[in-house]
Amino acid sequence: MNLRTILRQAARALSRNWIQSALSVLGIAVGVAAFICVVGIGNASTSAVEDQLKSLGDNFIWIEAGSRSRNGIRMGSRGIRTLVLGDVEAIRTQVPLIRLLSPNVDGAVQVVNGNANWATQYRGVTPDFLEIRRWQVDEGVFFSDLDVELAVPVCVMGKTVADTLFGDQSPVGQTVRVNKLPCVVVGVLHPKGISATGQDQDNFIVMPYTTAMKRLTGTFWLDDIFCSAVSQESMRNTTKQIVGLLRERHHLNPKEDDDFNIRSPEDVIKMQLSMQKTMRMLLASIASLSLIVGGIGIMNIMLVSVTQRTREIGIRLAVGATEWDVQSQFLAEAMTIAILGGLLGMMLGYFSSGAVQSLFGFPTLLTQSVFAVGAGFAAAVGILFGFYPARKASQLDPIQGLRYE
Repeated sequence: MNLRTILRQAARALSRNWIQSALSVLGIAVGVAAFICVVGIGNASTSAVEDQLKSLGDNFIWIEAGSRSRNGIRMGSRGIRTLVLGDVEAIRTQVPLIRLLSPNVDGAVQVVNGNANWATQYRGVTPDFLEIRRWQVDEGVFFSDLDVELAVPVCVMGKTVADTLFGDQSPVGQTVRVNKLPCVVVGVLHPKGISATGQDQDNFIVMPYTTAMKRLTGTFWLDDIFCSAVSQESMRNTTKQIVGLLRERHHLNPKEDDDFNIRSPEDVIKMQLSMQKTMRMLLASIASLSLIVGGIGIMNIMLVSVTQRTREIGIRLAVGATEWDVQSQFLAEAMTIAILGGLLGMMLGYFSSGAVQSLFGFPTLLTQSVFAVGAGFAAAVGILFGFYPARKASQLDPIQGLRYE
């Protein structure tokens, strides 16, 4: 029996019991739609975490001043002033696993443009800051190493500051006051949006660290040192080398705590990413249960169909149909229900994902792989739950089938 004949007979059999068939199709469709919608929500959250990971920096290691216990009191972050420019040079020359680094001084400032003013944060860094933190300049340029050497009063604005002070106008070439320091705006950074902690990453300005130290604060110590390791694999060893070097430079004995913090935000984000993926798999597994229920519906209707068509099966076997012919027909019926349910489910999943996003504010991210997995799962359910009824039908005794009333 050829494939066309099998499919024609399967369609004829399903149309005779169209109510049961439609309900089975709907059961599969609901399962596929639930799977697509849940995985779409999971993909969106995972994608957001991955974007945060990419925006953190290039193998980013963050050395922060502070956190040393003095007289039984645990000093907070930046509570002491032990990070200096000599530490930067020592790390540059004695830690070969460091590719780039930049000193950092920061704090709160008031930036004024005419009648407009904005309270924000400043960062005093070097041009390597751009590559370390994977930032780009949208307008103008970043300041140069010569600007750092000469402590030139220039700055680069984050998008939030630029929009607040200048609106639709370009701030490049304009002069603003940073506290009392006149400062020329040379560029505007590409926006990064809200961070994982809910902070606006574009609400700050960047200037040469020498300008900040000499013209803005009059200090000689650093708040942070930003580093970029040569590779992801080397970050752990790099951190160990930095800790050993700084403890030696700061004359700390083995019983004393570090007077600095070394953070690797990538570890935190990767842990969060792993948790998101685990949660996505869990939700997808729960949604898949509805597909299993739909598969049980297919098995139920096929078993009922075998019972109702016992005489028909007996006649077919008696006139020469093989077990494979009978089994193929019932498998084709189960596959038809599953495929129709899968197609309908993909449409329902697409529209329900949009409805979830618009009604409840949950972002969704649908990809071709999500639809492919949903369709494949539906087909697998059809084969899995249709095999037993098909096998049972093919092994029916023709004599008993002909005697069945």
